[in-house]
Amino acid sequence: MTAKTEVTTDELEALRTEINALDDELIRIWQRRAAVSKRIGEIRMANGGTRLVLDRERAILEKYRTALGEDGVQIAMLVLRAGRGPL
Repeated sequence: MTAKTEVTTDELEALRTEINALDDELIRIWQRRAAVSKRIGEIRMANGGTRLVLDRERAILEKYRTALGEDGVQIAMLVLRAGRGPL
């Protein structure tokens, strides 16, 4: 038998408010990361480089996998796509 946790309406509302603030922050960070990534790509291409650096992308995928498990790979793919666009 699992114990039930008493949750007050005030606590529930406070937690939802916190989730909303966290979502706002995630969106802000996502947009900033995408902008920085796009700028890096522009600089790299202007200097004769390639649009993508596969070793860098693999390192990012591994970083997310290590931190978040297999779901982290999916998140990393979305993050990378936001910064470089679809392949």
